Amino acid sequence: MKKKIGIIGCGAMGSQIAEYISRNLSDKSEIVAISDIDSQKTIKLSNGIKPKPLITTIDELINKSDLVIEAASPEVSGEIAEKADFLKKDVLIMSTGGLLKKQHLVEKINAGYSRIHIPSGAICGLDGLKSAMTGVVKSVTITTRKPLKGLAGSPYLKEKNIDIEKIDKETLLYSGTARDAIRYFPQNINVAVTLSMCGLGADRTNVKIFTSPGYTKNTHEIEVVGEFGKFWTKTENVLSEANPKTSKLAIFSAIAKLKEML
Repeated sequence: MKKKIGIIGCGAMGSQIAEYISRNLSDKSEIVAISDIDSQKTIKLSNGIKPKPLITTIDELINKSDLVIEAASPEVSGEIAEKADFLKKDVLIMSTGGLLKKQHLVEKINAGYSRIHIPSGAICGLDGLKSAMTGVVKSVTITTRKPLKGLAGSPYLKEKNIDIEKIDKETLLYSGTARDAIRYFPQNINVAVTLSMCGLGADRTNVKIFTSPGYTKNTHEIEVVGEFGKFWTKTENVLSEANPKTSKLAIFSAIAKLKEML
């Protein structure tokens, strides 16, 4: 029997995941419903895949689906995860920042008692961090470098009155915790929250965000220090053509996790 899939968020990430499912996973699954606050995006996506999915509300989508894929935003991802988990529906969460508002869900995920699935996103090294957490981990730091256009519109820029177009050299924009980072950069730094969930938590995961006119890729460097020793990873991500705030690897990670689940 085919798995019934619902996709919430029909932007660059949701659309590319949907197209992959339609092209390559139609023998195991079917997209039965999609949802987005932008009706034009849902219509475009619905017309582009076969069989044509239902355009509906989040609640109805969850009810009609066996598996829900969230590719919307941290503003709604926590509620989506909670509703799906309560109804015993598998849910794949891309916007992990929203889970910080639902600490009981984070605890269930880490204990292995939920139907909430988290892909690795645009970073590498989560397996090593999980292993290191068996012992004592002293520090976890992620340093992110993003092009100017990938950070445009972030709440942090508005709050600090920063005109990103006037930045003419490599600049450290932010240094702080993962919890504050996702509040300031909700579309840019979900990887830090994912990292924190596998390690020391959002208040003890250090985040640095740099930008520069010379950057052309989303780069994430992770440093973990602990009882085991120390490891360092660096991921240079090609940007999604449809959305410079998203890395191709993040989309690929969702597809890889989906294939594993199917």
